[in-house]
Amino acid sequence: MYSDLAPWFHLLTAPADYADEAAFTVAVVEATIEGDARTLLELGSGGGNNASHLKKRFACTLTDLSPEMLALSETINPECEHVVGDMRSLRLGRTFDVVFAHDALSYLTTKDDLRATLRTAAAHVRAGGVVVLTPDATAEIFAPGTDMGGHDGEDGRGLRYVEWTHPADGSTYDVDYAILVREADGSTRVFHDRHVLGLFPEANWIELLREVGLEPLALPVPNPYADEQAAFVASRPA
Repeated sequence: MYSDLAPWFHLLTAPADYADEAAFTVAVVEATIEGDARTLLELGSGGGNNASHLKKRFACTLTDLSPEMLALSETINPECEHVVGDMRSLRLGRTFDVVFAHDALSYLTTKDDLRATLRTAAAHVRAGGVVVLTPDATAEIFAPGTDMGGHDGEDGRGLRYVEWTHPADGSTYDVDYAILVREADGSTRVFHDRHVLGLFPEANWIELLREVGLEPLALPVPNPYADEQAAFVASRPA
């Protein structure tokens, strides 16, 4: 999905579909941060779906492990800085008003990986700045299930998918995708992609945020996705 099929990703999940989620992130920042927030670092930015909205409010630096996904992001976010890097070990040597990470956090499958990523966030947020984390699920809200979707492109291509989220096995769970793509000439191909995702209780997130030197904060605005997406906010003490 994030390499060979990266050029198709915006037909799997369209940037326009992220407007409300990005607005929630902006609301959290504006209700939390002291002073003006101008710069934002996104860890695991993927195809740039959130950034296509966040860039209207912030100067965005986008980082991801996949060069293919960053190349896709550059097609819709040419004004943003793009950096290939692993969010567990990335070090840019500068700080930002906001550090943000979305569903890429779900690919952290061990507590050590989560700790390392939170260290990265702490290393890149300025004193008085804010870290906003919105993983797909915590142990408390996780639920197996199925979903489907997809989009047609203006270039004649199309994609449809079925997503099957399996019951958790300890601190991880599997998600299977069946993906059907249609080329502009009408020819079709089918792919199967399995993802192994991590699952941690809220207490682990809070514990590790404090361990890396961040101060967890109460969510300053209601989370409209509370049943399907967690949200954590933390500041770096001045």
